[in-house]
Amino acid sequence: MTTDDAAQFYLCNCFTTDNFFLEDFSLHVRFVSEQQFRLDYEALLRRLGCVTDQQFEDVLNKISQEVDRRRRLSATSAERAAAIKDVYRPLHPHVYHLQESYLAPKFKQIVEYCRGGDSSVEGLLELLEEEAAVRVYRFPVFEKSFCDELVEELEHFEKSSAPKGRPNTMNHYGILLNELGFDEGFVTPLREQYLRPLTSLLYPDCGGRCLDSHKAFVVKYDINEDLDLSYHYDNAEVTLNVSLGKDFTEGNLYFGDMKQVPLSETECSEVEHRVCEGLLHRGQHMHGALPISSGQRWNLIVWMRASQERNKLCPMCNKRPTLVEGEGFADGFTKHPATQNPSCALT
Repeated sequence: MTTDDAAQFYLCNCFTTDNFFLEDFSLHVRFVSEQQFRLDYEALLRRLGCVTDQQFEDVLNKISQEVDRRRRLSATSAERAAAIKDVYRPLHPHVYHLQESYLAPKFKQIVEYCRGGDSSVEGLLELLEEEAAVRVYRFPVFEKSFCDELVEELEHFEKSSAPKGRPNTMNHYGILLNELGFDEGFVTPLREQYLRPLTSLLYPDCGGRCLDSHKAFVVKYDINEDLDLSYHYDNAEVTLNVSLGKDFTEGNLYFGDMKQVPLSETECSEVEHRVCEGLLHRGQHMHGALPISSGQRWNLIVWMRASQERNKLCPMCNKRPTLVEGEGFADGFTKHPATQNPSCALT
């Protein structure tokens, strides 16, 4: 058991009230009660095309279903994970355990540099490809042969009878990697041993030195399914987004400003997605995905979290979190602040 695993992680109570995505209107909303919702959003929704009473009732029903799903999420996720373990037989069992041979040589070189005693941000930036978007960095992560096998494993799982949970309210096609069994042997060592050395140098101001949990999932874009992803920010301090394949055209990411800046005051920058390469960015950096025009693309997303940051302010409701129990890493909050690690101190 790692030190991260030994901690008890929690959800913020806002999980059942905030950040509901209304896909038909490309709008994130908050729902505490019908009265509050009508006061806050009815006029806006009508301007966006929700003009009949029945359409508004449909919106309320969708939100009610999502509230219920979120309240039952921990239990249903644990049930799915147990069922998957019982009925699913992996096609490539070895991909569930991270090995050095899966990693791109350039990535290993970058990590080795970051682990060195004389590493610096300036030296690291010479090894990374910095994008037009501020503090968004690109680097190769995996070997192509590993990406191919991982996608084959994910497709094999998709075709199986095992139960499947969606990653979030915005992605309808994808897989929660903790339920499939990737957390302990793959994602946790990737975060702890390989990504944290980079984030410690690149993002010390938003918890990059103290990342102690994550949520990892894959999303799929297909010409007949999800084509794109609306403008949003992540429930994370730092995000890694790796393009795994397959063959696709278009579908680049675009980045705006941090979430505090209105879109009307933002100039967005387009960033190309390349197979086997990862994009590293701050979780609160607003972004989206443009539509693919052909083929299919799988992406590995790792939302990395620092309890020392989010214990002070929930990134989703911008308030001091009020905690409720969750399973596993939950949403990365801890009930009692961990003993301050000198390497995490920012002052």
